Amino acid sequence: MTTTPPMSVAVVIPAKDESARIAETIRGVRTIPGVSAVVVVDDGSADGTAAIAAREGAEVVRHVRNHGKADAMMSGLGRVNGLRRVGRLDDSTSVLFVDADLEASAQAVGALVGPVARGEADLTIATLPRQQGSAGGHGLVVGLARRGIEELTGWSPQQPLSGMRCLSPAAIDAATPFARGWGVEVGMTVDVLDAGLTILEVPCDLQHRVTGTDWRSQVHRAAQYRDVALALGVRRLRRRLGAD
Repeated sequence: MTTTPPMSVAVVIPAKDESARIAETIRGVRTIPGVSAVVVVDDGSADGTAAIAAREGAEVVRHVRNHGKADAMMSGLGRVNGLRRVGRLDDSTSVLFVDADLEASAQAVGALVGPVARGEADLTIATLPRQQGSAGGHGLVVGLARRGIEELTGWSPQQPLSGMRCLSPAAIDAATPFARGWGVEVGMTVDVLDAGLTILEVPCDLQHRVTGTDWRSQVHRAAQYRDVALALGVRRLRRRLGAD
């Protein structure tokens, strides 16, 4: 039987207007063995997300205005580093990024921790089952992300845009600063592999709110496409400049 060594994990949850879901998500991740801190980054919410997270005992970082996912994740890492400096976390603490809308299913993200704790991977990425109520619509962005990662690294991920990820300290060093906006996952994947580290996709039984098909959803997908393309373009340019 394989045993997992003890591991300190800090959970970072970027959130915007998630007052209806954030409490259950926090409670879900707290059931994961080894979780030493939960940091919620309220990225310009207009509702009670920050107050609810604080009542649940989370460390709360507040952005007065919306900065976007990548900046929220970097702010979360900043708070994690602050907890290290005051001795509440140690240097071996890994970071688990979790979407704010997973509610009770968030406990399943714990499956990402074991492979990192055992040294089997520096970065684990959750692969999700088909989401309830999903109407599709992400094909263009997913295809762009998958092809770009494969072109740059030779590895083809199943779900290149999955936001649920556990990073070892080495992976954090390799992946930061993150690519802007919605390009964060693609940039992270390429940068971790470029550093010679290992990535493993892990099936997780998670459910979250799916993007719809109205005009706001289409604008969201267009922003995703733009940021993914930019993250890939920056890394292609780095390759060319490095080869010169």
